[in-house]
Amino acid sequence: MFEFNVQGTQGAARAGTLTLPHGEVQTPAFMPVGTHAVVRGLSAADVRRTGAQIILGNTYHLHLRPGEEVVGTMGGLHRFTTWAGPMLTDSGGFQVFSLQGLRSIAEHGVEFQSHIDGTMRTLTPERAIDIQWRLGADVAMAFDHVVPGQSTAELAGEGMERTLRWLDRCKARHEELAEQRGGYPLAGGGAAGQLQQTLWPIVQGGIHDQLRMRSLEGTLQRGPWTGIAIGGLSVGEPKPVMHGILEQLGPALPMEIPRYLMGVGFPADLLEGIARGVDLFDCVAATRNGRHGTAWLPNGRINVRGAGLKGSTEPLDPTCDCETCTTYPRGYLRHLFMVEDMLGLRLVSIHNIRFLVRLGEQARAHILNGTFDGWSRQWLSRHYARED
Repeated sequence: MFEFNVQGTQGAARAGTLTLPHGEVQTPAFMPVGTHAVVRGLSAADVRRTGAQIILGNTYHLHLRPGEEVVGTMGGLHRFTTWAGPMLTDSGGFQVFSLQGLRSIAEHGVEFQSHIDGTMRTLTPERAIDIQWRLGADVAMAFDHVVPGQSTAELAGEGMERTLRWLDRCKARHEELAEQRGGYPLAGGGAAGQLQQTLWPIVQGGIHDQLRMRSLEGTLQRGPWTGIAIGGLSVGEPKPVMHGILEQLGPALPMEIPRYLMGVGFPADLLEGIARGVDLFDCVAATRNGRHGTAWLPNGRINVRGAGLKGSTEPLDPTCDCETCTTYPRGYLRHLFMVEDMLGLRLVSIHNIRFLVRLGEQARAHILNGTFDGWSRQWLSRHYARED
């Protein structure tokens, strides 16, 4: 039920197939983020048409609204969202970390003030697992202690060690729930005792190489795992530092399980990560940029509001096969933003998600035919030249 097979490699880059209870995921792959059980502004059908194979939900936000009991009573995230494919839920660790001034971290867990109504809540490793079990995604993430990107070794070490201690508690609670409920987070069919949700750990350690390796070693000692995530690398550290950490961790990561780089999903970051052995990515940037009128193209970005697009009959990206690029001209997209119609936000978001999904598809094809190194170097060279 939770299997990963590598079909091909080139250097550190991998092309694989991840099998989950709700379907297969061909990797490398970008996972759109549905923080509140919706990929912002898009229907499940819209997201399916982008070619996305797996989407995310967030424990922190769904706990606050509508509450995990509501989602569970309605049949879990899959029925709640009408998304039939694989799903993953983030534990809420990053969201709690981002509530600077509104939370306090202790060994027991995190007490925080809701950004919605100001009420005080507590999130512990056990509670994070309980919520995710009730939400019913294929993959649940362990509750981790995230530290800022430029944290000292002392602070990063404290967060890393706590993440390992919390991982013990997450694993124990997940195993307890699976045993109590026959492997099923939700009522439904299937073989008795067949596990329908797996738990993935998160490697922490800030920007410090030794801490990252200690985190990985401690995580693997607590296995085996069906997948592993690398967290804390999209919180303000320089990109070369992220690349260096991925290069250091790569040879020590198990070949037989997927690697998920959390919160990283700009186009160049995808290819840089794939080249260093990453299989899965997620980020809100695709839809966030789309809502603000920024579209990603093979040679950089374009502002859809720009005066130069007025009256243009060209597609947004002539090389793209998404609904937006095969249907609407640039001039019309600009018009939608100028009159502040929500259709514009939707169409550019669709394109940006398809752009990242397609980039993963292209990388996979090049890995399998042995041309990834040359293709990715050329792609990144053009991209960085335009960004400069």
